[in-house]
Amino acid sequence: MSEQYGAAINACGWVAYEHARAYLANPHTRIVGVTSRTRSSAEKLVAELGLDCRIYPSYEELLADDEVEIVSVTTPNFLHASDAIAAAQAGKHIALEKPAGINEEELDELAAAVAKAGVKSVMSYVLRWNQQVVNVKNLVARGALGEPFYCETDYWHGVGSVIRADRWIAKQELAGSAMLTGGCHAVDMARNFMGEVARVTAHSHNNPSLGFEYDTATVCTFEYESGAIGKTSSILEIVAPYRFNVILMGSEGTALGNQLYSRVLMPEQQDYAEIPCITPNSGDVAHHPFQQEIDHLVECLRAGRDCVPDIADGIRTSRVCLAADRSAANGGRPEEPR
Repeated sequence: MSEQYGAAINACGWVAYEHARAYLANPHTRIVGVTSRTRSSAEKLVAELGLDCRIYPSYEELLADDEVEIVSVTTPNFLHASDAIAAAQAGKHIALEKPAGINEEELDELAAAVAKAGVKSVMSYVLRWNQQVVNVKNLVARGALGEPFYCETDYWHGVGSVIRADRWIAKQELAGSAMLTGGCHAVDMARNFMGEVARVTAHSHNNPSLGFEYDTATVCTFEYESGAIGKTSSILEIVAPYRFNVILMGSEGTALGNQLYSRVLMPEQQDYAEIPCITPNSGDVAHHPFQQEIDHLVECLRAGRDCVPDIADGIRTSRVCLAADRSAANGGRPEEPR
């Protein structure tokens, strides 16, 4: 077991800063290097965070360094799978930003590469560590809501008004879709509470004035393997502040965001009780619990356990998103995740 795991970051954009801060704060990790598409962005991250580390000329040179044991892949969507495959083949543990991939073929290749390499991974569905989400998950485990039968999750982020259409996120071949770009967070959250999705029915809408190559709003209904049902949406064209809704209904109570109604815990309850905690209602990555995510990865490495969620789990979320996209493209025909 390493005294400290050597961590490196591939791509030095917005979210990379949060990965770096998390590694700096964990006593069992040290940052040994970074790389990025432009050297200037790598130099900026190193300077702003006061890092004492290498700046690799290429991702290949980063992976060739034996001191690198963990790689954070924070590249754009279309590079996630290929960069994670390369890291796995180099024997590196991986913190992979969402989504795991944007088509079925690369998801198949990623699943095979990670399984063959036997490396550990954490899928960066960071909202799993949000305080509200952890609280509700704990309440479900304690039976406070009874048997969950309905879950509603929404990713409402008006990125269309602030992101120019020539950015990669507006390109279908680079970003994927509204579901894969941001809605994957909502899909993962639904799976977190309800388990595997058996069938998806979806419809979508496009605001052409935003210049996106894919539809900017998608709404899905899910049928779960358990027999439960739910609704998930991803709206990039919303004209309103960011919102991440989580509603969970069970046979004995309901969690409406950070509000709880439970006749198990409080038989004489008259109205929802608010749980004071941090909610997921911010699109700013600095608001998201990356520290807990990286701490979880390191804890699992030290204990020899698999992370939850790992890349295999993240692949299942991407497959649900792709099923939703197929359904919407076919006028709402029900689809099963592959």
